[in-house]
Amino acid sequence: MKIILGPASEQLGQELAKLVNVETVHVASRLFPDGESYIRLEGELKNEDAVIVQTTSPPQDTRFMQLALIAGAAKRNGAKSVTAIVPYLAYARQDNIFLQGEAVSVEIIAGMLKAAGVSNLITVNVHQEKVLTKLPFPARSLSAIPLLADYFKQRGCEKAFALAPDEGATYIAEQAKKILGGECGYLEKHRDRYTGQVAMEKKTLELKGNTVIIFDDIISTGGTIVAAAKILKDLGARRVYAACVHPLLINNAEERILDAGVEEVIGTDSVPSHVSKVSLAPLLSKELAR
Repeated sequence: MKIILGPASEQLGQELAKLVNVETVHVASRLFPDGESYIRLEGELKNEDAVIVQTTSPPQDTRFMQLALIAGAAKRNGAKSVTAIVPYLAYARQDNIFLQGEAVSVEIIAGMLKAAGVSNLITVNVHQEKVLTKLPFPARSLSAIPLLADYFKQRGCEKAFALAPDEGATYIAEQAKKILGGECGYLEKHRDRYTGQVAMEKKTLELKGNTVIIFDDIISTGGTIVAAAKILKDLGARRVYAACVHPLLINNAEERILDAGVEEVIGTDSVPSHVSKVSLAPLLSKELAR
């Protein structure tokens, strides 16, 4: 096995390679003046199981194209198999037709990766696991919620209340509860399919004087977290934190979240940024060692 260091996840790939004790293959990459991607593998892959580590956070299209080109180059250079570790799988939320004429984007993207040579995919906290059954190759999603919860536990937040932003994400709060040892719950959330606007309803939760950590898979514009934080403050929460696996934090999302009363936003290196303080490498190394 060799780990190919995708341009979007080079540090994560390096950490993963150290944990599983395998060689790495560096990738020379650049954009041509017209915006096309250039890829060249700097290592031998003949008869190797190639593992590409490449997230597809913004700019998604560029990073997906890089991933496909890397997979194609790996197969052309004799790789026995190609596994794509894609910590943040873009387009995964576009897995159904809600309005007439829409594309099922995740199926199209997966078809492109299969054509490029990907034979297996590993991702982390995909928004809906059922989407993986639609892909044309074996795919599985790992959960980094226990890693995030343990990060807060080590910082003295044991027994904190783990909050899911909606009922559908209750399983996330329950995973965090197992690590933190406190209680968990959720808020009612409604999103307009046309505008994307989020509305939240206040529930009866006993939070007065408590530390509350809002756990979510993705924080994009921050609207969900902002709405939740305001409700938590109204309910008397003493301290509020936000934790997510994929900290996209589009535009001024982090600033808006902090202004709403959240003390800190913590994410994983699924999407490298200054808030990415939890590494996925231990989680991924266990999966590769199976």
